[in-house]
Amino acid sequence: MLLPDCRFSVLLIIACSLAIPLSPNGLGAAEPVRLIFDTDIGNDVDDVLAQGMIHSLESRGACRLLAVTITKDSELAGPFVDAINTFYGRPDTPIGVVRPGKTPEPGKFLPMAAEKKGEAFRYPHDLLASKDAPEAVSLLRKTLAAQPDGSVSIAQVGFSTNLARLIDSKPDAASPLSGMDLIRQKVKLLSIMAGAFTAIGDNKHYCEYNVVQDIENCRKLADEWPTDVVWSGFEIGIALPYPSESIIKDYGYIPDHPLAEAYRRYEKPPHNRPTWDLTSVLYAVHPDRGYFDLSAPGRVIVEKDGFTTFEPKADGKHRYLKLNEIQRVRALEALVQLSSQPPK
Repeated sequence: MLLPDCRFSVLLIIACSLAIPLSPNGLGAAEPVRLIFDTDIGNDVDDVLAQGMIHSLESRGACRLLAVTITKDSELAGPFVDAINTFYGRPDTPIGVVRPGKTPEPGKFLPMAAEKKGEAFRYPHDLLASKDAPEAVSLLRKTLAAQPDGSVSIAQVGFSTNLARLIDSKPDAASPLSGMDLIRQKVKLLSIMAGAFTAIGDNKHYCEYNVVQDIENCRKLADEWPTDVVWSGFEIGIALPYPSESIIKDYGYIPDHPLAEAYRRYEKPPHNRPTWDLTSVLYAVHPDRGYFDLSAPGRVIVEKDGFTTFEPKADGKHRYLKLNEIQRVRALEALVQLSSQPPK
């Protein structure tokens, strides 16, 4: 007979083992998710961990990263994304950058992309400035047009600038379709980190950063995006704090690791940073693994000050993530394992 503490340990081991996705050749392996990652990388470090996590998921055969589009209008954002892609062995991943956009300051860790050791970049990359990358909406259109119908998932973990502009985009050389028709035809899911759907501490009117930075475009996306949308609210990321022990212990397989260094530069450890953006990526790639529950269908309403509310509606296309204690254990283990997995 197991003692109570032993029972808990066994359950924890089982839960954690379930958090690791199947290998691409494992029983029940599915077609990789075709993924676009839309990020305001440079404003917080969770974007960086999320990007590393996507590469690990691709190495496992769970997804294929089609493109990274950036909503932070900094000349170092594109090079930093390129450095991460290069570190994970995918230097040719297409990158598009917003023009014009929000938050142009370089932040705490984007300057890593400009640092050199001798004549070479410390973290190799060949995109020298964001201005040298394609404009984000044109890349989104080109990328979507090349994919099979109903096949693309988008993880938006920054501002809504690029996707709202995609809605309004006109036919071009990439596609004769309007932006709205192109989205309807090609996108199956938008997984978005934005808003808050519970009180945050004592604050019952919490206005979340990604929404507040571009309220009008977030409202447009909430009102007009034509496919299913799953929102990961602020409350989900803070319920899953990334353990600083992992930064200290799990990234030491190489002397200079861009994810661990970005984490340390953003805030000196020890600190357990919430995993806001990672949760949207995890759901986008593994929506059927039970890492999260979903709300009833409805629609998200973005108020003038950026506050988000949820209106239940039987035929609504919006849901938001919910999380119980067992899921919390599983999801956090998955986030840590995927973020810290060495490049293939």
